[in-house]
Amino acid sequence: MSDARIVQNRSLQVIISIAIAAVLVVIFAWSFDFMRNEEIPKILIAVVALVVGVGGIWALFLTVDNLVAQLPIRARDLLRPYVFITPAFLILFVYIIYPTIRTIWISFFDYTRGGAPTNFGLQNYVAAFQDPSLLIAIRNNILWLIFVPLFAVSLGLIIAVLVDRIKWEKYAKSLVFLPMAISFVGAAVIWRFIYYYASYGQQIGLLNAIVVALGGEAIGWLRIEPWNNFFLIAIMIWLQTGFAMVILSSAVKGVPSSLLEAARIDGASEFRIFFQVIIPFVSGTILTVTTTIIILVLKVFDVVFVMTSGRFNTDVVANMMYNQLFQRGQYGRGAALAVIIFIAVTPIMIRNIRSLNKA
Repeated sequence: MSDARIVQNRSLQVIISIAIAAVLVVIFAWSFDFMRNEEIPKILIAVVALVVGVGGIWALFLTVDNLVAQLPIRARDLLRPYVFITPAFLILFVYIIYPTIRTIWISFFDYTRGGAPTNFGLQNYVAAFQDPSLLIAIRNNILWLIFVPLFAVSLGLIIAVLVDRIKWEKYAKSLVFLPMAISFVGAAVIWRFIYYYASYGQQIGLLNAIVVALGGEAIGWLRIEPWNNFFLIAIMIWLQTGFAMVILSSAVKGVPSSLLEAARIDGASEFRIFFQVIIPFVSGTILTVTTTIIILVLKVFDVVFVMTSGRFNTDVVANMMYNQLFQRGQYGRGAALAVIIFIAVTPIMIRNIRSLNKA
């Protein structure tokens, strides 16, 4: 094939690729408007989302890749990796980076629903820390930070070590891990029935049904301060113990059997082996699991919102942020609380990422 023919073919390929890419952009824009229409049946919206979301993205990738393939070899090798990472970066920018910057910006203004931002300054942060309810929420967050990682990681490690020695290991692990398959909202609904207190009539809550059956009086578990916070914390421990167990179990299995046998030959008891051999060996994994759970706890919202909506002094910072933003329309105050959570989570995330990179 002559050079002129090759150039002509490449030019045609470029024109076709650009045309297809433009058509796909138009289709994407149309699909976004289409899926916002509340009058269209949900099943049709789901079909359009599936076809456009999966097929459209694949078509866009192939089209842009074909466009890059027409470039000289050096430029092709340089640009092709960016063809695949650019969509992910755009999604990251649109849904994470831009909202983060926008939230930080709004937090410096008196910004309410239906109004324009005014009075640039730190008044939202000052008002937040002068609010007595925030101090209660911070106290509650500290309780969550102390007890959830402590008990979830400890129980997960103990279970990982114990079930490693039994015949039905996989079944025992499955039972402990099962709560991880439940969403936070689903778990909160389940435990709401466990703690449920009926002011009159039959007690359908599990705990109160047991108390009444034993001759006692029904208790409003979620109204007992400050113990109601610990009742909520128990839900998160129940959810995260399985996660900790699975990760720590793989680490425990990595402890060399020769090391354990040497400790037993030296006369070490099982307790001493656990504390002086197993725990030091898996300490890196323990730290990683702990920081992961801490990040999750700092953002806890679902359990508190479903169980108490922050009443009876059970509020946490994330739930306060939700109330300020979506119930009171105080966008500036809510954004300030979001920034406070962001600042609290960031150092732990950095520490976790560094630990994973070292591993």
